[in-house]
Amino acid sequence: MSSAISNRIYLDHAATTALRPEAKVAMEEGFAIWANPSSPHAEGRKARAALEDARARVKAVLGWDGEVIFTGGASEAAALALTRAKAGARLVSAVEHDCILGTVPDAERLPVRPDGALDMEVLAEAVQREVPLVAVQQVNSETGNRQDLAAIAEVVNRAGGLLLADCAQGAGKMPLPPCDMAIISAHKFGGPIGIGALLVKDYAMLEPVGGHERGYRRGTENLPGAMGMAAALEAAADGYAPVSLAALASVVREAGGVWLGDRLADPTGHIAALALPAMSATAQVMRLDMAGFAVSQGSACSSGTMKASHVLKAMGLDDELAARVIRVSIGWNTTGAELDAFAAAWKALA
Repeated sequence: MSSAISNRIYLDHAATTALRPEAKVAMEEGFAIWANPSSPHAEGRKARAALEDARARVKAVLGWDGEVIFTGGASEAAALALTRAKAGARLVSAVEHDCILGTVPDAERLPVRPDGALDMEVLAEAVQREVPLVAVQQVNSETGNRQDLAAIAEVVNRAGGLLLADCAQGAGKMPLPPCDMAIISAHKFGGPIGIGALLVKDYAMLEPVGGHERGYRRGTENLPGAMGMAAALEAAADGYAPVSLAALASVVREAGGVWLGDRLADPTGHIAALALPAMSATAQVMRLDMAGFAVSQGSACSSGTMKASHVLKAMGLDDELAARVIRVSIGWNTTGAELDAFAAAWKALA
């Protein structure tokens, strides 16, 4: 069973997923090297060597030839990029995660089409600014839709801008997209909570703040976390989720529900949004929780607010349908039997 709670089935891996055994072992090794990596003595140098080894392993498994700045998670990485990038106008897609939108609330928002894809015509006009920084997610955390970042990068780079890709839901599950900076979060792919990174092609793209991480981040480095993240990424290299959502999609369609993936430009295989014919998302989440299933109503950071999803609103979903959408997300340890059990429970609600 994939949940820490006996006899329950956890299908909210987009919020956070279970720690991989390989990451746990690596973290235990890190806790044994408890010195500050910035200290000049022998113990500090040993910790520094382990930290740099973890950095090199992260770069290698992701195929990233730039720099890696370890952070406390995706939110800190986003704030670092959005506030310290040497760029002019900040442009963000309308379906970005709250950690992006909240960091630059005054940024120009780029609309998406009904299928969730960024409106490329608007983007082409919007990047005609002085060195714009454009933030676009790789995979949407609520719908699972993937943006065409190769095409977006071409438009942004042609205009002389910088592209920040939020890869929190994609790293460890699919290759990194073309970009100038990327955000990753360890606990989304089986690493520990409290560690992430900002990948940057060149330190020169950022204004330094002093402190650690070559002077681009304050606070002592989380060595056990970095080692756990590297190990989790390596474990994910052979494939992330061993099961498919195809059977669940068929059940939803046959029951008269809405499988939002049918409307998306490029749905991914580990996050799905679905709607019951005649029951609110809040009621679904509560009833499924009572039946032993952990699912969510949108992103974890906003699912408890009961407010309408800004992602679904940006896609133009009518309020009645948007109010019935829940999210199911699978992880590295999800089994086919768990998905079958959930499909049966959801069908019973329908």
